[in-house]
Amino acid sequence: MQTTVKLNNNAHSPRKMRLLADLVRGMQVDKALYTLKVHPKKMYSVILEKLVRSAIASWSLKYEDERMEDQNLVISMVKVDGAKVLKRIQPAPQGRAHRVRTRYNHITLSVAPSGWVAPKPEKVTKATAEVVAVAEAPAKKAKASSKKAVEAATEAAAKKTRTRKTKEE
Repeated sequence: MQTTVKLNNNAHSPRKMRLLADLVRGMQVDKALYTLKVHPKKMYSVILEKLVRSAIASWSLKYEDERMEDQNLVISMVKVDGAKVLKRIQPAPQGRAHRVRTRYNHITLSVAPSGWVAPKPEKVTKATAEVVAVAEAPAKKAKASSKKAVEAATEAAAKKTRTRKTKEE
């Protein structure tokens, strides 16, 4: 029940945008919109406000049968990452040059109902990947041979984990 929106190559410094991102992270959506609307750093807050509105709209499109008022939406994640850096030269006194670095950022924002917990991703090891690959073998092979291959792969994986445990101990 989570919706994620992303804004790439925003022409503001990531450090300054993180100040606002930290402010609204974990807030209810309506409270966050009001906070962004009245915040004194308008240049940054307008961008985040549009992103929050976009996340709300995409959530309501994705879950049409759910009522937004009943779900009590919360900004579950806001992540501000650095992006490209434009490097320019500014003339300085006595024939010198100063470097001007214009920084950009990527913003990722997620909206979810309060109390919703994201499912943890399953840790994929090499042994489980081998088992999945064998299980998804083409239909040309007979069922008995694929069952034997799956059993052999699971036994090999079990042996590997047993040997790892004994080496660590």
